[in-house]
Amino acid sequence: MTDEAAFVKWGVETRGENPKYLAMRWARYQAALKNKDLKDERNQRAFLMTPREDFVLDRNLARAYDHAFLDIGYGVTISGPHIVAKMTSSIDVQEGDKVLEIGTGSGYQAAYLSYLTDKLWTIEIIKPVAERTRSTYDKLIASGYTEFKAIQTRNADGYYGWADAGPFDKIIVTCGIDHVPPPLLQQLKVGGVMVIPVGPPGAQRVLKVTKEKGADGEIKVTRSDIYGGRIVPFVPFTKLDNDEIKGTHNR
Repeated sequence: MTDEAAFVKWGVETRGENPKYLAMRWARYQAALKNKDLKDERNQRAFLMTPREDFVLDRNLARAYDHAFLDIGYGVTISGPHIVAKMTSSIDVQEGDKVLEIGTGSGYQAAYLSYLTDKLWTIEIIKPVAERTRSTYDKLIASGYTEFKAIQTRNADGYYGWADAGPFDKIIVTCGIDHVPPPLLQQLKVGGVMVIPVGPPGAQRVLKVTKEKGADGEIKVTRSDIYGGRIVPFVPFTKLDNDEIKGTHNR
């Protein structure tokens, strides 16, 4: 974690990874450290362990570690590695935490989370994306990335969460909406934390939402902006209507 040559050598010898992408990952890791996107050593390790190149489309391999959102087809994107690092670090996932992700997408976010906890649930609304990502996980598991066995996937409308698996210590939402979905807030444990892009279409702010019990016994929900008010656009939080994706969950 402190020497590029040693990191690349380890990745090649231990996991058979491509040295080109290992070097790209190291460079983005250094940028994330400089920008304070990686909060602690656990998140730094998780970032270095996750092969982002396996979660982008072949045509975007040269840009796998760019500071950018990349198209993954079906009108959705893979968030930039800096945003994934910042959002994940902000919820402070601990070993054993139950974590729910809304918007599986490419699968990169949950893969990153699997190096922080072994209790993971992730929901994707677009069926072909959900199937493709499940296949990606299974192939990587077969090739030795055993941490990904912890990732449980579902094709469904994420607005309603995963009630039979909850409650959750942490929830991370990777699509934009103009309010915090009540079902997700209900499935968040007292003392839990959610990170979610909230705001009008294309103009969200990434909020850290905490749910706590006050001295009077009342449940209190507080919000803070992890980017200090900066707008970060996300793909919309779409909804299912009779098994078809129609519109969004914006009010």
